Amino acid sequence: MKIERELSLRAVITGTLIGILLTPSNVYAGLKIGWSFNMSIIALLIGFGFWQGMANTFKRQPAWTLHESNINQTVASAAASIISGGLVAPIPAYTLLTGDALDPLPMMAWVFSVSFLGIWIAWYLRPSLVNDPDLKFPEGIATLETLKHIYSHGHEAGRRLNVLFSAALFAGVLKWIDDFYWKFPRWSPNPSLERLTFTIDPSMLLLGFGGIIGLRVGLSLLFGAILAWAGIAPWLLEQGLVILPKGSSGPQFSIFIEWLLWPGVSLMVCATLSSLGLRLLQERRKLRHLAKPAASRPEMMPAIGLCLAVLLVVVLQSMFFGIAPLLALLTIPLALCLAAVAARVVGTTGIPPIGAIGQLSQLGFGIVAPGQVPINLMGANTAGGAAGQCTDLMNDFKVGRAIGATPWKQVVAQCVGIGIGSVIGVLAYKALIPDPKTMLLTEAWPAPAAATWKAVAQTLTLGLDSLSTSVRWAVLLAGFVGIVLSMLEVFVVRRIAYLPSAAALGLSFILPASVSIMMAAGAMLTWLISRWRPHIAEQFVLAAAAGLIAGESMTGVGASLWQMYRG
Repeated sequence: MKIERELSLRAVITGTLIGILLTPSNVYAGLKIGWSFNMSIIALLIGFGFWQGMANTFKRQPAWTLHESNINQTVASAAASIISGGLVAPIPAYTLLTGDALDPLPMMAWVFSVSFLGIWIAWYLRPSLVNDPDLKFPEGIATLETLKHIYSHGHEAGRRLNVLFSAALFAGVLKWIDDFYWKFPRWSPNPSLERLTFTIDPSMLLLGFGGIIGLRVGLSLLFGAILAWAGIAPWLLEQGLVILPKGSSGPQFSIFIEWLLWPGVSLMVCATLSSLGLRLLQERRKLRHLAKPAASRPEMMPAIGLCLAVLLVVVLQSMFFGIAPLLALLTIPLALCLAAVAARVVGTTGIPPIGAIGQLSQLGFGIVAPGQVPINLMGANTAGGAAGQCTDLMNDFKVGRAIGATPWKQVVAQCVGIGIGSVIGVLAYKALIPDPKTMLLTEAWPAPAAATWKAVAQTLTLGLDSLSTSVRWAVLLAGFVGIVLSMLEVFVVRRIAYLPSAAALGLSFILPASVSIMMAAGAMLTWLISRWRPHIAEQFVLAAAAGLIAGESMTGVGASLWQMYRG
């Protein structure tokens, strides 16, 4: 039996180069809209397209194997998912609250350490979760189906790749023109609506994300934007709860967000935590499998890897954030438990509950160490970062099991990926946001994930009494709405096709209305195409959307680097 090439040098290098290209895209998108994009399918298409083309051109070139494709996408997706290590949420929130900003090298070490911990948690969860027939891991299955499809229909993979590159080029050129040559007008019907951030933002990235999120989430964003920015914001002005500077013109996002942030965060946090709790209650019997030891011989290397990861996380918390070693050590069992929970939720729903894991950790540390911002944010960052990489690798393990890949080779690829991602992700973050205190939570950089972590930490530190009466009532009402929506989502979502998404509603309070409008437009456009030409939509919409996201975000990062160089 012929053994396929797997952990080859060219597979690792290909995944590394693709990861270097795509990691800044997720950092950019995370700071813009609080969401990121799984890069596995893009990496598969690019790697296959390049090496298959080389094999066709140079006949002696060995074929790009199925297992090499898997290693390539593992490296690239691990690098791109590095933002779960804290780059767009707890790290900027820590700077906003304390005024302290980590230098690049310490930040790289910290992001790598929490991600490294998640890899070894995934290794020990693999036997019980990947072999569980009730856990489908939808994201992993989507990657697997794409992998099989491109090897059985190579010509179609080439067409998808052409669509992806064309969309990326189109979005990149538009972004470059907008940044350097001619600022595209942000049209608004009248000055009053413009003040409330109702403008048309010609962003291809937002249009692309709209094409991915689906009609339900897109309409929820649109409804939430109308409720928050056309309903509540004018009421705040009438009641004198928000006062605009005299003679102000243009979007006043930074003024309104100081009030709207709180109900938006409350709605998202209460909804995600209650949804997570309800889903776990539904599967309480299945969770017993987590306690069963794997039926395999003990191995030394994974144990050494886990111990090294634990030591690294504890030492770096103490060195960089001044957290007492015993408190730092407390973050480890919490990370182990919550990463296991996140892996199970991803296996069932395909949605990584990283935000919910982070906020749940913040609540825990708010009880254990009240008033301590570093442990509240960075201790929770340990759990969130570990959960992020754990879920990413669990999806890869699901793919690997189906094609007969070697698990330890996938772990090596994942480690390479987080190493590359830590370096490139931090450099991209520093290039985009050189001054977090003045740049974040603005219309240009809303950073909704950072706003959420900051608000939770601030509330747990100062208490609800620190908020105005109107904000407290808004927090309670929004939290109640979030809990009700999450209950409906868990129990009756199949009967109500377009029940509003609680996460999207909350997010629309924290994003400018212009962002929600453009994403909703992308969702509606994709829906129309799917109704008009279902086959075309199935084949090419994801590739086109991914290209728009990658093209604009990579150009945006490049423009920031160019401006830094010139400055």
